[in-house]
Amino acid sequence: MHQKADHRVPVLIVGGSLVGLSMSLFLGRLGVRHMLVERHSGTSIHPRGRGNNVRTMELLRVAGVEPDIKAAASLLADNHGILQTPTLVGDAGEWLFRHIDPGGGLARFSPTAWCLCSQNDLEPVLLDHARELGGELRYSHELESFEQDADGVTALVRDRAAEERYTVRADYVVAADGPRSPVRSRLGIAQSGPGELFANVSVTFRSSRLADAVGDRRFICCYLTGSEADGALLPVDNKEHWVFHAPWHPEQGETLEEFTEERLRQHIRRATGVVDLDVDITGKASWRAAERVADRYAVGRVFLAGDSAHEMSPTGAFGSNTGIQDAHNLAWKLAAVLDGSAGPGLLETYDAERRPVALATSARASARSVEHSHPGFAPPPGMGGNKRGGILNVVLAYRYPRGAVVGADPAGPVVPEDVRLTGQPGSRAPHMWLRGPGGRLSTLDLYERSLVLLSDARGTAGWHEAALRIAERDGTPLTSYRIGEGAGADLVYEAGTAGAAGGRGGPAAAADWAQAHGTTADGAVLVRPDGFVAWRAAGSSADPEAALRKALGAVLRTG
Repeated sequence: MHQKADHRVPVLIVGGSLVGLSMSLFLGRLGVRHMLVERHSGTSIHPRGRGNNVRTMELLRVAGVEPDIKAAASLLADNHGILQTPTLVGDAGEWLFRHIDPGGGLARFSPTAWCLCSQNDLEPVLLDHARELGGELRYSHELESFEQDADGVTALVRDRAAEERYTVRADYVVAADGPRSPVRSRLGIAQSGPGELFANVSVTFRSSRLADAVGDRRFICCYLTGSEADGALLPVDNKEHWVFHAPWHPEQGETLEEFTEERLRQHIRRATGVVDLDVDITGKASWRAAERVADRYAVGRVFLAGDSAHEMSPTGAFGSNTGIQDAHNLAWKLAAVLDGSAGPGLLETYDAERRPVALATSARASARSVEHSHPGFAPPPGMGGNKRGGILNVVLAYRYPRGAVVGADPAGPVVPEDVRLTGQPGSRAPHMWLRGPGGRLSTLDLYERSLVLLSDARGTAGWHEAALRIAERDGTPLTSYRIGEGAGADLVYEAGTAGAAGGRGGPAAAADWAQAHGTTADGAVLVRPDGFVAWRAAGSSADPEAALRKALGAVLRTG
C-alpha cells in the first residue's frame, strides 16, 4: 500500500492548533521535512489559551519567534494578575495575585518572561514561521484512517474542500488532534484521571462601557463571584472587546440551547454589576474542563502530543504550555532518529519523560482551580492544594528522573518543592548571561540544533578536544563551548554578571559557570537540544573521550 502513496514525508502531523503548529515550527527549525493536516479551514478565531508561561517563551525565543509574539500580544502587555470580586461595581474583592513576577525575580532564572497572547493571535505567528521554514501545512484536510507497519505509517487524508482523498506515507505520525483525539481512539489508548471537572460557555462580546467599570484594573482574568451570576471576565483589548466564561451545568440537565443571547447578555450584566451594560455578543463556544492523561503516549510509530495526550483545568494555563513542551521534547528526538545520530530507542523516552510531567501538572492545575474558586467548579472531596501555592516549580523546574538522561535520581520527584536549576541531570539547564562573537546571549540560547558540551576555557581536562574528535569521527551532532576568560574562551562572562546564576560573583571568577551548573572547573556538562541537562562530569577524567562517548551512547540510545 505504501509503495503507491501519493506523498512521502518523514513526519505527518495531525492537528493544526497550537501544539501541531509548534511541532511544525520545531521540526522546521531542525530541518525535518513534514506535512501537517488540519480539518478546520484556518487558525483559531476564538481568543482563548492566552497564558504562555516562561518555559514556553524560552522555547519560542530560541525558535526565533519571540519578537513577533510580543508584537501580537502588545494590547495586553500591561495586564497582570487575577482579580476575584463579587462585581465590578465598588471596591470589593481581592487580587488572588497582583503580579505574576513580583519584584522581577524571574530574571535570575530565565532570559524571558510570561507573555499574554491569545490563541487566535499566537497561531498565525506560528503558522507564518512554520511555512517560512518549509512546512507543508494543509488546512481543510482531515485524517480519515491510518495503518502502520514495521517501517512506517500510511495515512488516508481527505481534502474537505475538493472532496478528494490521497495517501501519505510517513516514518512517524504525531497526533495533536485534541481532547477527543480520533488517533488516540484508533490506537486504543485509555485515559486515567478524575475526568470532567466543570463546563463553561465562552462568549465573545463587544461593550463600549465595560471599560469604565473595569477602570484601571488591568487583570489577566477577573473571577466574578456574585450570588446572582458568576463567571470569568477576560479582556481582549481593554477597551471594547471582551470574553466571558459563563458556568454551564450539563450534569444538572442544562443544555447549550438554553444559553440564548438574551440569557447571556443578562448574565453578563448581573455578573459585572452594570445593569444597563451594552453587550453585543459576537460569538460563543462551549468547552469542558477535565483532568485526564493518556495511559500511553505512543503506539509504534504514532505519538500523542498536547490535548490528545492530556487534559487539564484551564486555571494556570498549564494545558497548552505542556503541549507545546511535549512538541519540543519530541521534535529533537524525531530529528535525531531520522538523521541516524540516535537509535530508535530514544523515542521511547518521550513517554518516560513527558507523561509523568503531565500527571503532576494536571493535578496542580486542578488544585489551582480549587484555590481560585473557579466559577462553576464544585471540586470533589480531597481535590485541592495549599492556598495561593506557587507554580514556578511546576512551570520551570520540572525534571525527568527517567529518560534520555544519565545520572538523574530515578526516585526523585518530577516536580520539586522549590526552584533549583543548578545543572542536575534531568533538569532544565541554568540560565546565565554570556557574550559571544554575536553579542550577548543566554546559555539557553545555545540549545536547539545539537547536543552541547560546556567546559572551562582555562581547563586542561580535555573535554573540549574530546567533543571535537567525537563530532568529527562519529558524525554526532555535538557542539562544544569553552566558557570563561582568556584566549581559549568561546564564550565570556557578561560584564558584571558572572555568578548571577548562583555563583559567587565577580567577572574574574573563572569557575562561575561550573558553580552554576553544579560541577568544577575541570568538569563538563552535556546539554540536550531541548535545554535539559543530559549528563555532567564533576571533574577530569583519565579518558575524557571514552567517558563522553559512553554518555552520548546512553543518551542517544546508540549503544
